[in-house]
Amino acid sequence: MSQKTWTLAVLPGDGIGPEVTSAALSVLQDCAQAFGFRVETVEMPFGGIAIDTVGQPFPQETVNACLKADAVLLGAVGGVKWDSLPLNQRPEAGLLALRRTLGVYANIRPIRLSEPLRSLSPLRLGPNTVVNFEIIRELVGDIYFGKHTNEGSGAEERASDLATYSVPEIERITRVAFERARRRSRKVASVDKANVLATSTLWRKTVARMAAAEAPELAIEHLYVDNASMQIILRPEQFDVILTSNLFGDILSDEASALVGSIGMVPSLSTGDGPPLVEPIHGTAPQLVGKDVANPSATILCMSLLLRERFGVPEAAAIIERALDEVLAEGIRTVDISAPGCTTVSGSKFTSHVRARIQKLAEKAKPQSA
Repeated sequence: MSQKTWTLAVLPGDGIGPEVTSAALSVLQDCAQAFGFRVETVEMPFGGIAIDTVGQPFPQETVNACLKADAVLLGAVGGVKWDSLPLNQRPEAGLLALRRTLGVYANIRPIRLSEPLRSLSPLRLGPNTVVNFEIIRELVGDIYFGKHTNEGSGAEERASDLATYSVPEIERITRVAFERARRRSRKVASVDKANVLATSTLWRKTVARMAAAEAPELAIEHLYVDNASMQIILRPEQFDVILTSNLFGDILSDEASALVGSIGMVPSLSTGDGPPLVEPIHGTAPQLVGKDVANPSATILCMSLLLRERFGVPEAAAIIERALDEVLAEGIRTVDISAPGCTTVSGSKFTSHVRARIQKLAEKAKPQSA
């Protein structure tokens, strides 16, 4: 993008959402100052806090602000407080509505093990094993957006959830995966359950047809979801781009997040027809609220995704990633990623260390006068 000023709608949400979004925004503004662009932010109510204040999780004023923005940052939504509400009135219903409103049908989740955190991976990885792949998850179809029914009571109570996919829906997410693979190592693993599900049968048939017609240069394999979940544990280094449906993508990306040491390390970018949405994949962690111990890394890395994928400032994105790795390498950690010999600090102190390193790296990157 050629413009130098962007508008970012900020939805802090619930639980630790406000803490991690505040940390990420401070990093973004540091980058803006260092690299000569501006980001104007507008904070809006969303999720449980919006239910408490205006009676609905995704108020119209928030809808309008999101659609006018160049991008949207979400903290996290949900909590026990609202779990007794009907499904269509919970904070998570607002999240589904947000995705649909923005038309963000493709969710990109990078799974990258930072070298300083290698010892925290639950796997016994070889010294040369690299964990670095992307999960491309279809985001606005499948069972989450199908018809939900609940009938009867007691022993006669029955519930059902309808999963549906159309060829155009599968085609557009497959093209996203193909394009991501072309930027990487040209490998795509398409994950389904085609041996028992009709939606997966259509998924596999469509992906196979498109691979032959549109991506002969890519190596395409098809895996059942149960095998894929096992392979992520057994040999994560085999993967480059994983393409899958909404439900399977939700589960596999959380499983894969364990490989990198903490779910607090994984950002995500959702993109499609409207403004993109960035958010960490972790939840609201109500047990951490107010203690200043939440790991802001995933949300900070959301800023890196935003700068590279939407704002077109890849040099700033690279400095964020390098700064974070260097702070981790120095043994400065939040409690969820701490280890023997490390210095455990608060979330705000961790952010301060990352910001200081960004400023130092940005200063070094400036052209030196003759």
